[in-house]
Amino acid sequence: VLALNGKIREVGDKILASNGKEVDFASALESCEEAGGTLATPMNEEENNAILGIVKQYNRYAYLGIKEGENSGQFKYINGAPLNYTKWHQYEPNGKGTEKCVEMYTDGSWNDKKCDLYCLTICEF
Repeated sequence: VLALNGKIREVGDKILASNGKEVDFASALESCEEAGGTLATPMNEEENNAILGIVKQYNRYAYLGIKEGENSGQFKYINGAPLNYTKWHQYEPNGKGTEKCVEMYTDGSWNDKKCDLYCLTICEF
């Protein structure tokens, strides 16, 4: 269960929280779902900035609730919906099918990366 310790942010109708743990994508998603939420998924600039606040607080890259679909280079929300907002870092995404997960850098931009690497867990509820 997430120990929150004041690490909660509200943005729009979402609540964001992090347990400060760095795990692989599947474990991060699982811990968010066990807590009744999902991985933080920015749908607009305001939400991206709220997630960035937590990323900066821990100074760690964080997984986002976005994955590459069947088509290489085509990313979707983990619920399967198409992205309606993106903030890719320059020259990203560049994994071409090998990097199926997405992390947020400490400047708020996004990078595609392998799903078995460890990133900060940030959940939304």
